[in-house]
Amino acid sequence: MRAAGAVVLGVSPDNFSSHAKFKKKYDLPFTLVADEDHRIAEAYGAWVEKSMYGRKYWGVARVTFLIDEEGRIARVWEKVSPEGHGEEVLAALSGV
Repeated sequence: MRAAGAVVLGVSPDNFSSHAKFKKKYDLPFTLVADEDHRIAEAYGAWVEKSMYGRKYWGVARVTFLIDEEGRIARVWEKVSPEGHGEEVLAALSGV
């Protein structure tokens, strides 16, 4: 994505140590941000109430935000599935 003029950041409430292990395990070429107090997720509306097996809890929605050069949200993908998503974002970069 850097070749396309974009910076990729992954954000989750996991701590730095967890991110370091995850990044190494999957050989991720981008920065992971530890949002332990979920301030970033809340600011982007991605800290949401979830439900699993009738149990409600708060967690991060899997969302991708494409932010333009002016710092504005240019596009949002909700309920992201990792399969093929990078290519979809890369294609959208040409239109920003």
